[in-house]
Amino acid sequence: MSSGTAPVPGVPGPGAAPASLRAWWARRPPAAGAAVMATGIVSVGLHLTGHETLSRIALVLACVAWLGLAANFVLLLVRERARWVAQAVTPGALTAVAATTVIGTRFALLGRPTPAEALLALATLLWPVLIVLVVRHWGRRMPGAVFLGCVATEGLAVLGATLAAATSTAWLAHASLVPFWLGLVLYAAALFRFDPAQVVRGAGDHWVAGGALAISALAGAKLLGAAGSGMYLWNRDDGDVLRTTTVALLTLDLAWYAVLLIAEIVRVRPRYDVRRWATVFPLGMTSAATLSVGAVLEVSWLDGLGEVLLWISVAAWLAVAAGAVTSARPVPEGRRPR
Repeated sequence: MSSGTAPVPGVPGPGAAPASLRAWWARRPPAAGAAVMATGIVSVGLHLTGHETLSRIALVLACVAWLGLAANFVLLLVRERARWVAQAVTPGALTAVAATTVIGTRFALLGRPTPAEALLALATLLWPVLIVLVVRHWGRRMPGAVFLGCVATEGLAVLGATLAAATSTAWLAHASLVPFWLGLVLYAAALFRFDPAQVVRGAGDHWVAGGALAISALAGAKLLGAAGSGMYLWNRDDGDVLRTTTVALLTLDLAWYAVLLIAEIVRVRPRYDVRRWATVFPLGMTSAATLSVGAVLEVSWLDGLGEVLLWISVAAWLAVAAGAVTSARPVPEGRRPR
């Protein structure tokens, strides 16, 4: 999902030393964080539809992957500073922030505010460093990863608003309005940098163009939900603006979903690519946004649509996970390219 970053072919063969396995893991591109985002949001969607056991299994998988990527992030920063900087300027680096906020949101929904607060603090510290590095290196005609600036920023709003509602913290809800509106500004800026041809040529991260609107709609729903939890947060006019904006964002997201789905049918891209996790994430995020907006605005038909979209995202997750496992299998000696 990162600009110009391709997945690394090949893995250690049979009998490879543990050091070789560590080296292979270290070569995972920054875009691999999209796998954590995808798994985390599927966990959220399963929770919202009452499939708690499956949701917790997905949460465990997301946490394990997040810990591995976090360890690699720290090791690169300490031991290979030049390589860390080279990766940090790519859009895919912002998956570190987005993945952290998605997992934090799931912990908040689980009734565990302490780890959610810790993850919010970590994401808030990472965000300004990475957003500045990434935005300064934006170019023209970029892939869908350019929208990760919006996704990472809106992730802060989603987690902040979810925690505000869970802990009845009014100032946190007010603070979450800042990344909510800023994320929309970043979306507009990214839209001018996005290469429209990616809709039919992209390797998977082009779906983030819609996913960024989905997480924005989810942020709006969480902010509305925080206001409905008993706290007085804003007056009626402000609430109406937030409600209208949220509905508009969900509508635009569903329109993007339809366009991107048609493009996938017209030009089938069956090969596995690590950036396909950036397809699963918007699918799951659209489901979560639809379910959340339907709940907060009491629009019952959105519940049915959200659940249908959820199972589409689960099927996509399974397909991409199968591709990831297949691509990670050791290559037999006789079949390795010479």
